[in-house]
Amino acid sequence: MSINTITPASTMQANLVQDMQQMKAVAQAPVLPSIQVTDVGAQPATSKVSFGQILQGALNHVDQFQQVAEQKQTAIDMGKSDDLAGAMIAGQQASLSFSALVQVRNKVASGINDLMSMSI
Repeated sequence: MSINTITPASTMQANLVQDMQQMKAVAQAPVLPSIQVTDVGAQPATSKVSFGQILQGALNHVDQFQQVAEQKQTAIDMGKSDDLAGAMIAGQQASLSFSALVQVRNKVASGINDLMSMSI
């Protein structure tokens, strides 16, 4: 049989004060500086990086993951490799990266739809 205990108001107030102090500390913490993408094509780090370039890089990474997973699966199927765990991990990596890419695409499409539906 369990007994429900009621916490006293002073304990709840002390917890609330502690939570408020933590929130203030987080709010006053310094903001991290923005990062610069330096490994995009053959362009130097000082040039502007476009959203299209970053998206193309992400597409290339997803494609590479999927190609590696396909190669490992083909090697397993043909009997050239017995690294089933590696093939399964590569397949999951490709699947997760593709899912993340689809979510980014959906967010971008949603943002564009929101912009298009705004009244001027």
